[in-house]
Amino acid sequence: MQFSMCGSKRYTCVVDGDTIWLEGKNLRLRSFDTPEPYNDICGGAQEKALARQASARLLDLLNRNAFTVETFGLDGTGRRTLATIRIAGRDVGDILIEERLARRWPDGEEWWCS
Repeated sequence: MQFSMCGSKRYTCVVDGDTIWLEGKNLRLRSFDTPEPYNDICGGAQEKALARQASARLLDLLNRNAFTVETFGLDGTGRRTLATIRIAGRDVGDILIEERLARRWPDGEEWWCS
């Protein structure tokens, strides 16, 4: 299976660093949070650039590695399924956190806002 960045058609693609579509199912990856790709948030242009890096890294990880998906019901919006993706047993969120592209959720500091 090959991922791309999401456009108007969303089936198997990366929305951003912590949200994907997998075979028509919208997944919010749990336990971590990545910067948002909008200019009007706390980190402005710097956060938007970091969001693009996080999204690109997640895309690369998913396309270059075998992975497993574990689901946990719906998120607070009721529209996305909470999930964990593991590569060789390791949560992709831990990889992104280690690479300074994400923070632990919900208690991690939004360091890109300062």
